[in-house]
Amino acid sequence: MEPVRTCVGCRMRASRTALLRVVSQDNELIFDERAVMAGRGAWVHPTQQCIDAALKRHAFARALRVSAQLSTQTIEKRLNGYGTKVNGSK
Repeated sequence: MEPVRTCVGCRMRASRTALLRVVSQDNELIFDERAVMAGRGAWVHPTQQCIDAALKRHAFARALRVSAQLSTQTIEKRLNGYGTKVNGSK
């Protein structure tokens, strides 16, 4: 049986392999594509719609249990194809 997680954007349940894990490091949201980084993680579908919905609803801050304003610069660069992949991902 495959682990199931809930997308913080659309709130639909999906297998862990269908979602991306997002973590907060130094108040910056980053993708944890290998899902091995320390700390709490939030899961989201790798679609612009789900990420936009999560950002609009401040779902990442709630899921990660942080009160500070989170920077989305790394995620936005990555979604636009300008950023590099993180955590040794392919």
